[in-house]
Amino acid sequence: MYIAIVFLIAILALLLIFWGARVLLGGNWFFGFIRGSVGLLFFGVALLIVLVAADVYSYRNLAEEHSVGTVSFRKVGEQHFEAKFSDADGLAQSFELHGDQWQLDARMLKWKGPLARWGIQPAYRLDRLSGRYLTLQDERSKQRSVHQLTGSNYGVDVWQSLRGIDKKLSFVDAVYGSATFLPMEDGAVYEVRITHSGLLARPLNKQATSALNEWQ
Repeated sequence: MYIAIVFLIAILALLLIFWGARVLLGGNWFFGFIRGSVGLLFFGVALLIVLVAADVYSYRNLAEEHSVGTVSFRKVGEQHFEAKFSDADGLAQSFELHGDQWQLDARMLKWKGPLARWGIQPAYRLDRLSGRYLTLQDERSKQRSVHQLTGSNYGVDVWQSLRGIDKKLSFVDAVYGSATFLPMEDGAVYEVRITHSGLLARPLNKQATSALNEWQ
């Protein structure tokens, strides 16, 4: 059903291209400037819709809770860690994080109204990995770190465009799903899972469990 949304958007784009071609090529060029402008407008709107469809397609369907990857840490200095994020497809990325705790964020599209009743599940895309200091003084004065995991490669950001107006829309909410800030520790490994309400992180080894118990 989620793929069907992208398919319908693509069909609309093809229809606009067809109508635009008919306006540009059909008949003689009476009122040529107006005809040409309308035709180009159709093509422009069609291109925009194609980019929207491509951006929406980059989100993953969330049918049920599942793992999105693991985060592991290696201490390289005081309040300075190398974080390695390995996603569910096995793709690994390494980042430098400063602070005492870490958090992973995801962008979520939650369908509502008729789309929800038709059984279309929420969609998500991992967004960023960040570090945070425990004290307000450190947070204000020391180096901070926020790393983008994925982003829009098409020049159109559907989620960001929906933010702020989604409450007025009857078919979708654009929300953040964030794992709670958890402690960074040398050798610690966490699993990150996603649910309909957001991200959850769980310790996978002794170092992570020990750090979590001390922090709590």
